[in-house]
Amino acid sequence: MPTLRDEAWRRTSLRGLDLSHVRFQHERAPTTASSVEDLPDELARQLPATEEIAGLLVHQDGSARLHALRDDLVKRGVVFTDMDAAVREYADLVRPYFMTDAVPIDDNKFSALHAAFWQGGTFLYVPRGVRVDLPLHALIARRASGVGSFPHTLIVVEEGAEVTYVEEYTSLTSGDAGFHDGVVELYVKPGGRLTYVYIQNWARDMWNFSTQRAVLSRDSSLTWIAGNFGSRLTKTFSRVALRAPGANGEMLGLLFADGQQHLDIDTYQDHAAPHCTSNLLYKNVLKDRARTVWRGMIWARPEAQKTDAYQKNENLLLSDSARADAIPGLEIEANDLRCTHGVTAGKIDKDQLFYLMSRGLSEEQAQRMIVYGFFEPLLSRISAESVRARVERMIAVKLGGAWG
Repeated sequence: MPTLRDEAWRRTSLRGLDLSHVRFQHERAPTTASSVEDLPDELARQLPATEEIAGLLVHQDGSARLHALRDDLVKRGVVFTDMDAAVREYADLVRPYFMTDAVPIDDNKFSALHAAFWQGGTFLYVPRGVRVDLPLHALIARRASGVGSFPHTLIVVEEGAEVTYVEEYTSLTSGDAGFHDGVVELYVKPGGRLTYVYIQNWARDMWNFSTQRAVLSRDSSLTWIAGNFGSRLTKTFSRVALRAPGANGEMLGLLFADGQQHLDIDTYQDHAAPHCTSNLLYKNVLKDRARTVWRGMIWARPEAQKTDAYQKNENLLLSDSARADAIPGLEIEANDLRCTHGVTAGKIDKDQLFYLMSRGLSEEQAQRMIVYGFFEPLLSRISAESVRARVERMIAVKLGGAWG
């Protein structure tokens, strides 16, 4: 197990985690639903409006409950299904990518555990030249008490294809020291474009671990938006590998931690080719006794000439007892490039507060407006209105206890 002596884990203790109490799911979930109306209300109310999406997958406890994809996309060769079905029906598409390159089995302790026990998840394949005009959406829900969650996400966007995929994680029950160990693998081929939205809102009993990697080819583009709101403890490794000239990766993150939550995000911008660009912006809000950790690294390898890379982490602290650790890093082996980073941390600006209150707002309303304004540059990048509204509600819930 990782310890505080390991550099990546120096600020995140696993004391209290007991894997011997984690059971592995062998039973299948109840019969799959034929429509949203057939789902339990607790699942249905978390789904986006039908007119906003082109396809939908609903998972519960490692099994698919609902699967829908627009007929015209099926005819054009788009594959959007659960991973169990994918390895049976599309083995030739899955085999070259499943834990072979982006996330090797032995990448870390938790990726190895995931490889041994993975169950369920999402497979998305977009053929060459196909443009999916509306987002595809997946909801991964956990209900079973004491059962580990091991979903696997694999996305392959072929040459010149384009798609937006939204993935949400949620708990339907709490109180049993839940455990989640997920892997996300993203492949974007030459000229392909992928927007990947990841929203984590686990219950406060969840130990949440995730290894997430993207591999970008020539002239490809990735916009990666990650929202972390839930869990007891989160440790996520997110990495973008830019492997051919012209690749562009954008990593955007919003975190809101309260209570005694501990959210640790480890990001990596791996420049392995010339003429590539990457941009990272993570915004964290903390209150109560919460703690966030962000470790960022830009690695420009010797062959990565003409690299243009930037990373920035901004932290807004709403209480004196909250703590934000921000550790940017650069590892530069090329000599013709531009790589910069920046970190900010502080409380709400008193002048901003005074200005808003002088316009008739209460102190609570002014503070809320400032927090929403802090997150707005990232919220505006979520295209599906119902998903953005749900994220805003998550923020509102966090703010609800801040000022009584």
